[in-house]
Parts: sequence; C-alpha cells; structure tokens
Amino acid sequence: MTHKLLETPSPALAGDTAMPPERPADMPTQSLKSLSEGFPRTPISPSGVKSSAFKRWSVVGSALLLSAFAIYEMRGVFLLGGLTPLEYLVLVLFAINFCWIALAFCAGIAGMISIIRGKKSAAEQVELNTRTAILMPTYNESPDRVFAAVETMALALADTPDGHAFDWFILSDTTDPEVALAEEHAFWLLREVTAGKARVYYRRRRKNVARKAGNVADFCRRWGSSYDHLLVLDADSVMETSTIVSLARRMQADPDAGLIQTIPALIKGTTLMARVQQFAARFYGPVIGTGLAWWVQKEGNFWGHNAIIRTEAFMKAAGLPHLSGKPPFGGHILSHDFVEAALIRRAGWSVKIAADLYGSYEECPPSIIDMAVRDRRWCQGNLQHTRVLPAKGLHWVSRMHLVTGIMSYLSSPFWLMLILSGLLLALQAHYIRPEYFSDQFSLYPTWPVMDSDRALRLFYITMGVLFGPKIFGLLLLVFDNKTCKALGGRLRIALSTITEVILSAMIAPIMMFIHCGAVLSILFGRDSGWSPQRRDDGSLPWKDLIYRHRWHMIAGLLLGYAAILDSLTLLAWMSPALVGLWLAVPLSAATASGLIGQWFKDRKILATPEEVNEPAIVAAASARREYYAEALSESWNVPMLLGNTELMALHMSIMDKLPTHVPGSPIEPLEAIARVKVHEAQCQTSLLALLSRQELGYVLGNPLLMKHMQHLPEAYADDDLVTIC
Repeated sequence: MTHKLLETPSPALAGDTAMPPERPADMPTQSLKSLSEGFPRTPISPSGVKSSAFKRWSVVGSALLLSAFAIYEMRGVFLLGGLTPLEYLVLVLFAINFCWIALAFCAGIAGMISIIRGKKSAAEQVELNTRTAILMPTYNESPDRVFAAVETMALALADTPDGHAFDWFILSDTTDPEVALAEEHAFWLLREVTAGKARVYYRRRRKNVARKAGNVADFCRRWGSSYDHLLVLDADSVMETSTIVSLARRMQADPDAGLIQTIPALIKGTTLMARVQQFAARFYGPVIGTGLAWWVQKEGNFWGHNAIIRTEAFMKAAGLPHLSGKPPFGGHILSHDFVEAALIRRAGWSVKIAADLYGSYEECPPSIIDMAVRDRRWCQGNLQHTRVLPAKGLHWVSRMHLVTGIMSYLSSPFWLMLILSGLLLALQAHYIRPEYFSDQFSLYPTWPVMDSDRALRLFYITMGVLFGPKIFGLLLLVFDNKTCKALGGRLRIALSTITEVILSAMIAPIMMFIHCGAVLSILFGRDSGWSPQRRDDGSLPWKDLIYRHRWHMIAGLLLGYAAILDSLTLLAWMSPALVGLWLAVPLSAATASGLIGQWFKDRKILATPEEVNEPAIVAAASARREYYAEALSESWNVPMLLGNTELMALHMSIMDKLPTHVPGSPIEPLEAIARVKVHEAQCQTSLLALLSRQELGYVLGNPLLMKHMQHLPEAYADDDLVTIC
C-alpha cells in the first residue's frame, strides 16, 4: 500500500503545505466583569440589532400568563384544605417545572403559525466578494467519515460560480496515533482528488488545549484574519451547497450580523434510539426552532456547529475567559457556544437563527448510553454557565439562553423532586392521622381535602402544554399531503407517532435519572473528561448494560413499592414513568440495536423525508466514505514512517509548524515523559513498546522527536544484546 501511494507525487512532497501561510492576529480574552473598549459597537444599519418588542412579549408574556394561571390553579387545589409545608414544596416545584415547559409551548404556537404562513427570506443572488473558511474540527473520529464529507461538499461547491470564495480546513485534535496517521493518509488522498478544484487544508494540534473551542481559537489567531467568515461544522455534519452559499451571502449582505445559526436535521440513524431522535427532531423540532427564531430575532443562539460567524466579531468579542478554580465549575468553558453567542451579541453584533434555511444535516447518538456520555459533558458545560450569567453587559435574552441551557439539566432533579414530593403527599394522606381540630376554637373539624375536579383539570392542562409542540408538529405533518405520501400514508405516520411517544415516555425517566446523576457528580467535583463520541454502533454487552442501568432499575422498584403502599390506583398513575425504569436494560439494548432499527426502517416506521429520499449530498458522502474506508484499511503506521524516507518527509510536511517548545513556558508531564523516553531509547522497537498511545500521539506531532526516532536502529544488534545481558 505504501509503495503504491508513493508512486504518485504528493502535492505536499511537491512543495505544497498542509496549511496556508499564517497571518497572526490577536483574539483577546474577554472579561465577564467589564466590556472591552469600543463595545458595544455602533451598528452600521439603524435596525441592525433591533428586535420587535411585540414578538418578544407575545411569546414570553404568554408563557408568563399561562404559568401564572397554572400556579394559581395548583394553589387552589391545595387551598381548599389549607396549605401544609409539603404542599408548599409541591407548589414551588410545580411552578418551576411548568414555567420551563410553558415557554416551549408558546414558542411552539408561534412556530406553527410561522410555518403555516410560509414566509421565507428573499434569496440572495449577489456575487460573493468575501472569503469564508469552512472549519471541520475533529477529535479521534473515523477519518473515512470526516474526509469523505469534506471531499463531497468541497467538490460540489467547487462546481458553482461561488466556489472561489471558500477554503476548507480539517482541524484535528486527535490524540490516538493510529487515527492521527489515518487522518494524514486520508488528507493525502483528499488532496489528490481535489487538486486544482478546491483548496483543502489539514492541521493537527500537538496539544488540544481548551478542546474544540481552543481548536477553533488557535485557527483564528494564526489564520483567521485571512477570512471574512468562519463556517463551523462538526465531524458528522453535511451541508448542501446552496445552504453554504446562502449563509455566506446573508452574512455579506448584513454587516451587523455576527452569527447565523441553521437548524440541522438529523440523518442516517441506524438504531431505534437514533430513529426516535430523528423523527422527533424532524417533525417537532422545526416548530420549536422556528418559534424560537421568531421571538428571539437578533438575540439568537449558537449550537456549536452548522453556523456561519463573522470572523471580526468572533475574534474581537468571543475570546473565552478561563473560569477561576478547578473543574468542573472552573477551567475552560465546555459549552462554549452559548457563551460565544452571548459575547458576540454583547459587543453589538446580531445573532440570528435561520429557521427558513434547509439543507443542514448532522447525526445523533445511537444509544441511551451514548446520549448519557454526551450529556454528561454538556451538563458540566451548561452548569458552568451559572458563572457566566452575572456577566456585565449581556442582553437579557442571552441570559435566558444561558438559563435555558442550565435548566435543560436542572429540570430533571426538579421533576424528580416533584414526583417524590407528590408521592410523599399521597403517603402522608394515607398513613398519617389528620389533625381534625386545631388549637384555635372552631365548631367544625379541619379536614385535609383537595379540589379533585380542579386537580384533574390542571392535569389535562399540563399534559396539553407538555405535549403541545408534538401536537403542533403532527398537525403540520398530517396536512402535508406530499410528505404523508412519501412516508407511507397517514396511518403509517400515526403508527410512527405512537411509537415515538411510547418510546420517548419510557426513555424519559431513565434520562431524568441520568441527568440527576450527572448534576450530583458535578456538584461533588467530578470532571467529565473528553471522550470521542460513537456515531454508528450503539450496542454494548449485557453485562455493561446491567451495570450502567442498575440504579435506574432499583429506583424504579423503590418508587413502585412506595406507590403500592398507598394504593394500586397510584401505582397505575405512576406506571408510565416506572415501566421505563423497570425495563431499563432490555430497553437500552433494544434501542441500541442496529437490527431492530433496520426492522423499523424496512417498515417505514419513524421514517423521515431525508431517509425516504436521501439528499444527493448525503448519498454522495456515504458513497465516498466506502472508498476512504477501503483505502484506509491498510493505513500508515509508525514503523512504516520510520522505515520510509519519502513517507517521513510527507508526514513532516503535513505536521503542524508550531515551534516545539516556547522558552519559559511550562512543560507538561506527558510532554516531559515522552521526551525522556525518546532520548533514552536504544532502538525503535523498544521505544514503540514503551510509549503509551497518548505519548506516541504527542511524539508524532513533534518533528525533533520524530527525527530522533528515525535515526535510532530498528532493533538491538546482537552485540548490544550480549552487552546488556
């Protein structure tokens, strides 16, 4: 394989480099206590950063009124017999949880109306005179997925009149040496295919400081000033050519726009869990997303990828601060996207959500376990936002986005406390003898009663608010004849909806306990770390599933036992939330199974339009992925590099050109140990056996250490072995 690859001259070997010439520029760290000089900037357009107060308060005000009514009704349920301390606790918890779902409900109404009206922005036909860098950050991902997607999108974009306005960058933070070398091999293949058609570049950082945010910031400080815009993707992102061009045109046309976020559609789900997420996101997500875009307007949000950013705004205003203290609440900000959007808006640029722009795709976790791993990291990052909330100068809507992120995980403990408080209330009424006569004089006893009719009415209202966005999305789907026909008819859609509701209801209590565990873990000071995300296969051995879900099953049994202590009726009422906990292990196994997912796919259950009629760009990327997977099946390895001068030269040309060590900067333990091992080694074979994977990953990015390794003998000579013995 090596010999075959080196028969064709490489662009890198021919004098080209893996990255363009650097153009260093400053990206100052922002303070949360004060604004940088010159901020907020004066908008170029008088309405550049102004939003409609009517839209804003029609959603937020409606949510507040609806919440006030529900809280009043809940108080009325208890007030009939007088409020006890436990009832006050239930009332407070209910208020918190209801306010959380009321905002989504009211935004869903606005979203449904906007979708029905069907008003879209006028298509921009102006010629692009700006330059956009399209960034694909990656961390220990499958190179075949990443490079196939970049090749497909880059070549499709190159075939348009606007292809000259875009450059492509794969920004690697990979630490696994095998994956790192496979990335270099894939980049060599990518350069061969795109030569003369598209400009593609690759850089692997030697130290992944500050994770993804640090990866993008490193690019900005070294190359960002060469570009007007940054279009940030994720390792599983695919975007239509028309969408990429539209984003660049919108950014060029609006000099006050700092960031424009698309609403990605989920695609290529193979497991049942992934298909449930796909279906929900495709038909319920746009209702909430469009409603969110409608009322937040110029104070939108950033979800970390599939968005375009004005480079000037990002570099001047979004340099993330380092939070004081140790992780999990201190250190680098993990959920950087929300904070970056808030800082860009604070500095006087608009942040918008392009709900009307389609053709933006991403994938989703294949199992409950993979969702738990991802959410653990997101939970830590979102709880860090409690340190960002008091920041000076943030727009109140930006603060609401931060609160929403925090509540997306704190809502689980609040829901659990509400369930437990309600259960205690029922057990109290059943087992504790009521105090019929108070200390005050009264001719009649004080009975512990509730307004049951009012309680039942409030239950229906709460369920309507909770499931409202699903109902809105389903109504829009049912009246869309073309989509219904493509998905197999309304009966098949009804079956898909029932399947999604049942599975989501069963998975929800498991995720509630997972989020509760994550919150507790963070409060006790445990850092999440940074693990690569699985994207295809979600299966795990039964032994691992039992271990991971053991507390969920135990919690379900304890809650069921507590319900039985009151009555079988209470158990029946709680069973929708308990069944998922009781069946956590088989449910987790079934939803992570590719075979079960394929069974549902064959019957068009939980189908989406993108699955039935796969977008051409997605199909092309999948086809090219097979090519890369086959080509990388016998990829480069370290002995191959050390034994081939030309291949080593190619590796050196692709390597990041940062200096090995800045004088005066601290040396990290990994770096120091790797250096010692390399300099003390007697031969390549013993050194490769001695280096850990992480150390080898570091050495592969250090030219001096690689040259030293190259000059070592391949193995001990016989005389050396005798001497050592």
